[in-house]
Amino acid sequence: MVILISAQNMKKFPYTICNMKVFMTILMFTTVNESKSIPDPHQRDQLLQQEASQQVGGRVDLTAAEQRLDSLLHKLKEQEMVAPHFPPAMHFFKAKPYIQKSPIFRLLQKMPKGAVLHIHNSALVGVDWLVMNVTYRPHCYVCFTWSGSVQFLFSTQRPFPRWGCSAWSLLEHVRATISDVSAFDKSLMKNLTLFTEEPDVAYPTQEVVWERFEQTFMAISGLITFAPVFKDYIYQGLQQLYDDNILYLELRAGLSKIYELDGTIRDSEWSIQTYRNITEQFRLEHPDFVGVRIIVTVHRILSLSQVEIALKETLELQKRYPEIITGFDLVGREDSGKPIWYFREVLSLPTEVKAKLSYIFHAGETDSYGTDVDRNVLDALLFNTTRIGHGFAVAHHPLAKELSRKRRVPVEVCPISNQVLKLVSDLRNHPAAILMSEGHPLVVSSDDPTLFGNAGLSYDFYEVFVGIGGLSANVGTLKELAINSIRYSSLPTVLQDKAMIIWQQKWDKFVLENSL
Repeated sequence: MVILISAQNMKKFPYTICNMKVFMTILMFTTVNESKSIPDPHQRDQLLQQEASQQVGGRVDLTAAEQRLDSLLHKLKEQEMVAPHFPPAMHFFKAKPYIQKSPIFRLLQKMPKGAVLHIHNSALVGVDWLVMNVTYRPHCYVCFTWSGSVQFLFSTQRPFPRWGCSAWSLLEHVRATISDVSAFDKSLMKNLTLFTEEPDVAYPTQEVVWERFEQTFMAISGLITFAPVFKDYIYQGLQQLYDDNILYLELRAGLSKIYELDGTIRDSEWSIQTYRNITEQFRLEHPDFVGVRIIVTVHRILSLSQVEIALKETLELQKRYPEIITGFDLVGREDSGKPIWYFREVLSLPTEVKAKLSYIFHAGETDSYGTDVDRNVLDALLFNTTRIGHGFAVAHHPLAKELSRKRRVPVEVCPISNQVLKLVSDLRNHPAAILMSEGHPLVVSSDDPTLFGNAGLSYDFYEVFVGIGGLSANVGTLKELAINSIRYSSLPTVLQDKAMIIWQQKWDKFVLENSL
């Protein structure tokens, strides 16, 4: 049987099929089976090679050292896939101890990962530092809410009671009255993460886990919006990312007001200046760290007027600090918030005033397919988003997928976040597996590592490389994902090139040391 396809009919074929090599391979496949009962092994090899070349990293030429490292990783991955406990198939809270024992994970910890492009300022630092450092500082008060969470506040005198909260107690006094301070500190840590030994029992639905998610952000906020802590917190966050071999950061941060001990409130400009100053201090001490840029965020539950005020403030800040302010985003749970299209008139403001503020939208962090929320993916592209945050639903939108691929708009894949927030249970079934196999533009991110009990990017890279990518993912995959994080950043071309030089040097050293 021979299939004849005219030029007119070829237009009906999907975007990827129109690639001539793929088309010719399919044409060859459809004609040969009529003449042979057993397919030609050579033809099968061609199909496998063609398919492999399309995946993320499939066209990356590997050096001899990279090929040796690839062989090692492939063997290690085969061993982990047949182990009794396969981490990507388990909830992260249960999988974490097994991941930490993985030789693949230990290699990924040492791997230069490039940049982290999707991470929130309230979830930047590990809870051990927040509890063991911040809550031990003078004037730190705590109250316990009726819902079982905690709130913190620094003050020279006992704060006024809040609705839904017990009387404020000075933590210094609380610790002095209890015998097991270590157990108390561990209980505080549990209130600053979603971690639980039985996640499916504790969080039976998305609604339950998201409620806990928002409560935890509130608890952390009282600690990190205290001005002296805010400065140390930024530095500590950069240090933890740097220790995980990350050289650049794009931080999603709200225009939260920062408070002093005497009650003075610092404005948003003070916060931006602090980000800049702490980053410069960190770069002086770590010359191979490229820097930080801020994506200003507002919650999608806000009104049109509130979002408009925030957007106008962002535009003014960008004029004064163009090297720091890089974009704008709507955050919060998409299923319970307002869709992007609801804010369409407000979001047209930058175009009207001819500003160059980028949108970097959360979109498609949902499994409510066919709803207005689900359409955020297409609306984000209509507003020329430069990246798609999460994009869990992209695989269900062929047109959005084609547009993002054609425009080179990458999906920020945050696997652990998607699993903990109950979009997927087994990460081998994550929709990003489809995108990876098609060579879709992707970057790996960690979203809210503090709340998930991890840090940096190593855990998320492990889940992508071992679980989502499976045995098909190789060293070329890791290399392309790291390069993507720099090339799809908002850095100007000159700084991207600088970052690439630094990363390449680190990558070559990593490969050489681990391929012997």
